[in-house]
Amino acid sequence: MDMTSVHPPEDGRPKHECGVCGIFGHEDAAKLTYFGLYALQHRGQESAGIVASDGEKVSIHKAMGLVPEIFSESILQGLPGTMAMGHVRYSTTGSSNVTNSQPLMVTHKGCTLAVAHNGNLVNSIDLRRDLEDNGSIFQTSMDSEVVLHLMARTTHLGLKRALCESFSCLKGAYSILLMTGDTLVAVRDPAGFRPLCLGKLNNGGWIVASETCALDLIEAEYIRDIEPGEILIINKDEMVSVYPWSKRKTSFCIFEQVYFARPDSDIFGINVYQARKRMGEMLARECPVEGDFVMPFPDSGNYAAIGFSQESGIPLEMGVIRNHYVGRTFIQPTQSMRDFNVRVKLNPVRSFLKGKRVIIVEDSIIRGTTGRSRVKALREAGATEVHMMVSCPPTRHACYYGIDFPSCDQLIAAQHSIEETAAYLGLDSLHYLSLEGLVKATGLTADDYCLACFNGIYPVEPDRNFRKDAME
Repeated sequence: MDMTSVHPPEDGRPKHECGVCGIFGHEDAAKLTYFGLYALQHRGQESAGIVASDGEKVSIHKAMGLVPEIFSESILQGLPGTMAMGHVRYSTTGSSNVTNSQPLMVTHKGCTLAVAHNGNLVNSIDLRRDLEDNGSIFQTSMDSEVVLHLMARTTHLGLKRALCESFSCLKGAYSILLMTGDTLVAVRDPAGFRPLCLGKLNNGGWIVASETCALDLIEAEYIRDIEPGEILIINKDEMVSVYPWSKRKTSFCIFEQVYFARPDSDIFGINVYQARKRMGEMLARECPVEGDFVMPFPDSGNYAAIGFSQESGIPLEMGVIRNHYVGRTFIQPTQSMRDFNVRVKLNPVRSFLKGKRVIIVEDSIIRGTTGRSRVKALREAGATEVHMMVSCPPTRHACYYGIDFPSCDQLIAAQHSIEETAAYLGLDSLHYLSLEGLVKATGLTADDYCLACFNGIYPVEPDRNFRKDAME
């Protein structure tokens, strides 16, 4: 997390922290990492980076932009070695600069160490202050840099003990990759907030990635998830797991299933596509409503909309068409071109919508600004009724574990009733999936998940200074 400032995303959608991918034991490690990051691009579109090692030299390249914008064939050839790891960072209006891009890399006493982090450390502010009081000099505003300083203080203990000592100081959500000149390390926090999985390459090498879709792209075999509380160390001599923490209750982020993960990934042992379809099915059972057709706003509500349609018997249609060629930047419209940013991405099929009762299926409502503009566009296209079905409960509480809605005053459901929200969005009715229905749709139990954004129960309590900083 960037500890200097936290801002709401411009399009009103929640943003994830990051995605990571590491390769060990392949002559094209950097290129395979590139493909892994390409598959994980949905987890972060602000910046990307890859660090690679040939056992003697460690090379790094990172920049602002999307993965294919940053890496060319020649750049990848300049990252030689059989081991590499990479990172994609999410979009923010906060400190958006290459200094805060990852992986972060340092050299200490002749040893190189790099880190790539997905999640949030909820005691990072106090840790950083203690480290600075003891002489540490920080180069970025990222909480991930804390890990490098903790490791640098304990390297004399040997790698395994340094890892155990350093990570025992951390609180919060982290799926982390670390790399030395000859070793790849994967660490997942004891609660297992964020996903991380292990796969085997067809040449016998290994891949560790945030989601299984990264394995699929390079035809790696899924082996297992990195376990909550596991430190996995991979080098040419061994692959060994260390468990420095006593076993704890898991707190998987259920928003991975609702929104973040790619639908073709398996997350926490569950196929995301099937889970989202079941959410739509549960929503149709809990909240029956009459309409002429069901539609999503592509692509967020697609899979829940399929489930809702199949369960309700109401046909599924695409009432709006997505422009797949919208880049990261485009010529800004004049002031008179109202709602241009909405229409440039999604445009209503006017002749089809006219005179119809429309049922929209969405995966979530965070701030409501985007939804309001989209509903307005459906009304202007001639829809006579617009109902919205949301495949998760109202999001009413801050997240401190890696989702960019840290302040309750940014959440429409925290400030307004369902009826008030429906009126603000311009809807005839608004319905949310119950928390019980959501959990049931995933196939696990409520005890397996972090549900804090819905019920306000935080499995790992953030330090007071972290709460204060996140709310400012």
